[in-house]
Amino acid sequence: MKSAMQDLTLERDGLGRLLHIAGDGTPEPVVPVRAFPLTAPDHGISLVGSDGRERVWIDELSAVPEASRRLLGEVLAVRDFAPTLRALHKVSSFGVPSTWSVSTDRGDTSFVLKAEEDIRRLEDGALLIASAAGVQFRVPDPAALDRHSRKLLERFL
Repeated sequence: MKSAMQDLTLERDGLGRLLHIAGDGTPEPVVPVRAFPLTAPDHGISLVGSDGRERVWIDELSAVPEASRRLLGEVLAVRDFAPTLRALHKVSSFGVPSTWSVSTDRGDTSFVLKAEEDIRRLEDGALLIASAAGVQFRVPDPAALDRHSRKLLERFL
């Protein structure tokens, strides 16, 4: 393991995989993994090799050179897909499972909530809602939702 330095070099290969270019110029496929994806997404990022071992630890994303930081951001955005719920339009029933029709920062969609335990409260008051398909929907500030959305959501909390 080594600390992230200003000379950290990342590239994509012909297959679109992320490569870490070692000091001797040797490329190695790596996968970025956030240590704290919800509470500190720009702190504590590990670049893990194909054997599951950490190759590079990045304390702060801001310490990485711009080109590598931009590439890391692209890869992490795909890996950490979690739309932000902006409005809750309707639910099929107030029991579970239920189908929720919502608006997110990625567009309108619907999903199935299997159990009330699939709504998790985070430390900062935010919510994380897991759909039956495994998509995680974020609600950064439930109090900021419109009145109708809050009323529907409160039936499940």
